[in-house]
Amino acid sequence: MISAFRDEAPSKTTIYRWFAEFQRGRVKLSDDPRQGRLKTAITQENVDAVRKLIEKDRHVTYREIQATLDISMSQIQIILHEQLGVKKLFSRWIPHSLCEEQKAARVTWCVRTFERFHAGSSNAVYNMVSGDESWIYAYEPETKNQSRVWVFENELKPTKIVRSRSVAKKMVATFVSKTGHVTTIPLEGQRTVNAEWYASICLPQVLSELRKENCNRRIVLHHNNASSHTAHRTKEFLEQENIELLDHPPYSPDLSPNDFYIFPKIKNKLRGQRF
Repeated sequence: MISAFRDEAPSKTTIYRWFAEFQRGRVKLSDDPRQGRLKTAITQENVDAVRKLIEKDRHVTYREIQATLDISMSQIQIILHEQLGVKKLFSRWIPHSLCEEQKAARVTWCVRTFERFHAGSSNAVYNMVSGDESWIYAYEPETKNQSRVWVFENELKPTKIVRSRSVAKKMVATFVSKTGHVTTIPLEGQRTVNAEWYASICLPQVLSELRKENCNRRIVLHHNNASSHTAHRTKEFLEQENIELLDHPPYSPDLSPNDFYIFPKIKNKLRGQRF
């Protein structure tokens, strides 16, 4: 329960007390009607004190509040959830904190691309090819959510050995178009992508796949601003092959289909499997 509810988990004493209550035949969790003393600890002074503790330290725990104000856990819970209306959330991970100029560049790019391809209705979208690279590990453990299983009442709680991501991995480049997957090209060994590999090995294979039926097919390439993509060697190759380059706003993985959809989907499916 501590791993699931953390600071809000009931103490052993509370669990034993409720277990005894249920053994005596109690079926309700709510308190029976009775006249008791007023919730004297739930005062405006304590409410304001808890608010200040939270504003000072967003990670403050129930036990720290209890030690500071000398009030019970149940009263702290009422103050937090009923009086202040706060809840403890995980911070959302973002890849980069964008400045206003970068945000504006993203908006401009999206509007320009939206208008150019007529909201996706233009046939020109079939010319676009988007590509990117990512590491694929020989083993990546399942997420906590993927490990959840159904357990009947009398069964033992399942256990799982903690395993870490494998050292063995392979870099792959994947390209997609409006009609689906174009090709996936692995790097040999564990080298990272450089301009020489990208321009002399990777992109020629992509073009060969795209121009199987029409050697003069027009191609608009979309990739991010990685050094191998923006290098002079790569630009020179694209110019020789008459390939148009669709620019990409800085720090915008959510605007690349490989980053926001394909790689996460593939890696999620491969979790828990060994290769």
